[in-house]
Amino acid sequence: MQKTLLFLVNPKAGKSEIKNSVLDIIDEFVKHDWKVVVRTTQYSGEISEIIRDEACHYDLIVCSGGDGTLNEAVGGLIQTDCKPQLGYIPAGTTNDFAVSLDIPRNMQEAAANIVTGRPFPCDVGLFNERHFVYVAAFGAFTEVSYSTPQQYKNLLGRAAYILEGIKHLAEIKSYQLTVEYGEETISGEFIYGMISNSTSVGGFKMNTRANVSMNDGLLEVLLVKKPRNPVELQATIAALLLNDMSNPCLHAFRASALKISSQEDVSWTLDGEFGGNLQDITIKVLPRAYEIIVPKETTPTEPEANT
Repeated sequence: MQKTLLFLVNPKAGKSEIKNSVLDIIDEFVKHDWKVVVRTTQYSGEISEIIRDEACHYDLIVCSGGDGTLNEAVGGLIQTDCKPQLGYIPAGTTNDFAVSLDIPRNMQEAAANIVTGRPFPCDVGLFNERHFVYVAAFGAFTEVSYSTPQQYKNLLGRAAYILEGIKHLAEIKSYQLTVEYGEETISGEFIYGMISNSTSVGGFKMNTRANVSMNDGLLEVLLVKKPRNPVELQATIAALLLNDMSNPCLHAFRASALKISSQEDVSWTLDGEFGGNLQDITIKVLPRAYEIIVPKETTPTEPEANT
């Protein structure tokens, strides 16, 4: 029996480049004996709904869009009893998760990867009742990804985030937080926090920890305490760029679960989208919650490689 593939397309992602490539992508699938059903999304959240309701009718799900589209696809998959593999064709502005998995940025190459690649099991982060594929973050610059106008993202790409971020340099706010993980507790004023399962965030390669694994049942946590003065702030930024975790303002660790509490609302982003203003959150990992197709010749970091 011919295998069936559901191709979900966000036509507005990035610069809408998918419109120029969609026929070639479908042709690539058909040449490899897939029966293809194409659906274009009409509103935010629709991909999750479609996958949740229809995934069990297909052998493979493919989505094309940005990080938000991928978030929706994974969200739908983790709600299903059947778990068809997921193919991803990046079509957004930064495509952080695709960078982490070496999925080609070129759409036709990404389509070829889907039909010739191999499945890679990935962890998913659970943020209270919501999920995130690659990052949950708060504090300095995290609002940039969803406050940057889409037309600027389309026109300027990664530079749009940088230009928007410069506007917020004078607005860095600190939060009095208590962070609990394992038997450890950290308290203090923090200007930034990131819980991630990725080697790229905001379009930039992460240098904060070596040997990041995306399916070891652990999340990468980075917390930045409030510097006491501008000189200390510059030293902290330099330490981040140099991967120097000895800086006293930086706390980096791995955890399978953590709790973060505050006396005031903290604004969060999940995979670059607004995640809510919250005082208390619980974050944990869902180990190897789905399988995504990666290039056969590429080996994303596995748990066994960690030191």
